[in-house]
Amino acid sequence: MRNHRYMTAPPALALVHSPLVGPLTWTPTAARLRRLGYPVVVPSLAGVVAGGPPYHARLAKAAARAVDSAHPAGQVVLVAHSAAGALLPGVADALAGRATAAVFVDAMLPYAGASWWDIAPVEQRAELSRLVREGRLPPWNEWFPASAVAALLPQADLRGRFVAELPEIPLDYFEEAAPSAAAWPPASGCGYLRLSEPYEAAARRAEQLGWLVDRWDADHLAMLTEPEKAATLIARMVEAVAAG
Repeated sequence: MRNHRYMTAPPALALVHSPLVGPLTWTPTAARLRRLGYPVVVPSLAGVVAGGPPYHARLAKAAARAVDSAHPAGQVVLVAHSAAGALLPGVADALAGRATAAVFVDAMLPYAGASWWDIAPVEQRAELSRLVREGRLPPWNEWFPASAVAALLPQADLRGRFVAELPEIPLDYFEEAAPSAAAWPPASGCGYLRLSEPYEAAARRAEQLGWLVDRWDADHLAMLTEPEKAATLIARMVEAVAAG
């Protein structure tokens, strides 16, 4: 299905997942976006953090390699979920100017010069510190009561596939300062789609930065459980921000 909203071919969309989860988080929404006429790539970051530091640079380069392999030319819009928001400046740098816009979906905003640990609330740092074992944090689902994850993903088969992709993460990933990036911010600008209340502060900060902001009162994994609506809202935002 060709997307007729663009004078030429629509931009390629790079759906970047958080290093704390796996590419499944984007898979259903990616399929819907392809039906809307967008070329889509979901770079897998599985195993990259296990290779050691510098984490941010390695993750960004892995994402950019996947984009270049799937779509070697043309405009790219970066779409990040959750902790992947911190990676987008590095991905934009690694794509050498091809990333002309970005959309953050319930995502952290970039924090160049600081670490995730620096910007996390004190209470969250204390809670996570108690979970550290042998220098690593357990998989993301173990940060919460089992009932909380089940509420987000009530379908047992889907929940099982999601959990199977969750890695343990070295504590020093959270302590590594994110690098600055020459290619940031992208030329056409950024947008923010807020899915859940914990990301309202990030959405308000995006508004202060002059970004286009939309709110959908869903939950943090709505791209996985409600991909049709997620794809519609993301496509609408991509259309707006990519136009500059």
